[in-house]
Amino acid sequence: MRVSSSWRWQLSQAMRLVLRWCRRQRGGGASDRLWELWTYSKVLLKSLYFNSLSNSDTLLDCAFEPVYWTVDNVTRWFGVVFVCLVTLLTSSVVVIVYLFVLPTILSTYPYYWILWHLCCGHWLLIMVVFHYYKATTTSAGHPPKDKVNFPSVSVCKKCVSPKPPRTHHCSVCSVCVLKMDHHCPWLNNCVGHFNHRYFFSFCVYMTLGCVYCSVSSRDLFLDAYSSVEGYYQTAPPDFTPRESTAHKSIIFLWVLTSSVAVALGGLTLWHAMLISRGETSVERHINRKEAKRLKEKGKVFRNPHHHGRMNNWRLLLGVQRTSHWVTRVLMPSTHPPSGDGIMWDYTFTRRDPMAI
Repeated sequence: MRVSSSWRWQLSQAMRLVLRWCRRQRGGGASDRLWELWTYSKVLLKSLYFNSLSNSDTLLDCAFEPVYWTVDNVTRWFGVVFVCLVTLLTSSVVVIVYLFVLPTILSTYPYYWILWHLCCGHWLLIMVVFHYYKATTTSAGHPPKDKVNFPSVSVCKKCVSPKPPRTHHCSVCSVCVLKMDHHCPWLNNCVGHFNHRYFFSFCVYMTLGCVYCSVSSRDLFLDAYSSVEGYYQTAPPDFTPRESTAHKSIIFLWVLTSSVAVALGGLTLWHAMLISRGETSVERHINRKEAKRLKEKGKVFRNPHHHGRMNNWRLLLGVQRTSHWVTRVLMPSTHPPSGDGIMWDYTFTRRDPMAI
């Protein structure tokens, strides 16, 4: 009923403008009448879409909406492909290590180095698999829909529902996410309040695992590379199919793990810097704009979620006691994060929130 009445009112207003213009046709010149008609037409057109919130940014968002829609849907559907790719590449590295690297270690290294490689390698493998599984399967957290009495800072334009502090809308998942960091296509999941620790731990242990494989297979890589160069000689060396497969597999292993270690290591350092500042990837851009705006007014921006570097790490990792650095950080742990992602401790002091 409201939609129909609104259109009826707009139609009546348009008819009144046309009648008013027709009545004024008798007086004034033709140019005046055309200018008056043009002015009325602009007013009528603006009345259909203009409001106090319209600006150039809104116009650009509307113009690029098809592009955003395409990117979001492609990211959503390719998320499954990326997860399968991560699983396939990780499995191939593990298979190559077990078939070619580990036998060399067991046959040539001293017993203490063998023990170290067995413990370190399998520990990294367990941590990588555990945190990747938890990061992909754990929900990032969403605002409650059955509760109305919780703190909110704004209303989501897409969900048309209140947004708690640090909550942002994910256009790929089409839902608001608590303490949203970003949507990760390699996880096919949003990184938010309840899986942020799993995501960062996966990045750390995957980087360490790639460094471990790259360093451990360095000598084998140099030997394999020299052997592969011999394939193109006039009289190529006589290698068995197993030896040829081993050479190519070792080269693939070293190139893949070295490349991932560099790329993922840079991403891990970036997120470590954000965690030290008490920010997420989204909040980083928001806080920079806010700091610039306040600087122009002669003020200084203070991040209310920054509790000090060490305290920020304790909040993310859920460390409440010294023993938790071992049981919750160096070992697989499913403990929940601090807080519910809705209520936040807004403090400008650098005290230890765990000491309360």
